[in-house]
Amino acid sequence: MEIARSLAISFKGGETILLYGELGAGKTVFAKGIAQGLEISENIVSPTFMLVREYHSGLLPLYHFDMYRITDESELTEIGIDEYFDDNSVRVIEWNKLKDVRGKIITVKIETVGENERWIEIF
Repeated sequence: MEIARSLAISFKGGETILLYGELGAGKTVFAKGIAQGLEISENIVSPTFMLVREYHSGLLPLYHFDMYRITDESELTEIGIDEYFDDNSVRVIEWNKLKDVRGKIITVKIETVGENERWIEIF
């Protein structure tokens, strides 16, 4: 969480963070760290059954997506996903299914190496 918080304090808007890792690797925990860095006061929870959760209480709006259950990119178009891609917000996407991702792309790979230990690559 601290790594994500430290990363997020430099965000200016327009960032898209793509989170990769197996189930339970800590993608949502990383999203919570991003929210802390953006000074979001709301409780961050997984958007698994909602696709997207919106948080507006911080320095920048945060849109947290979980695309695990998406089978076709057209499902994302139907919900108006394009409206979430602007230069005045931050997007965190778990299980990305978009072919053309916009914004300042930051890719984060989280690998479980022990019960309470993770290997995190950011590029």
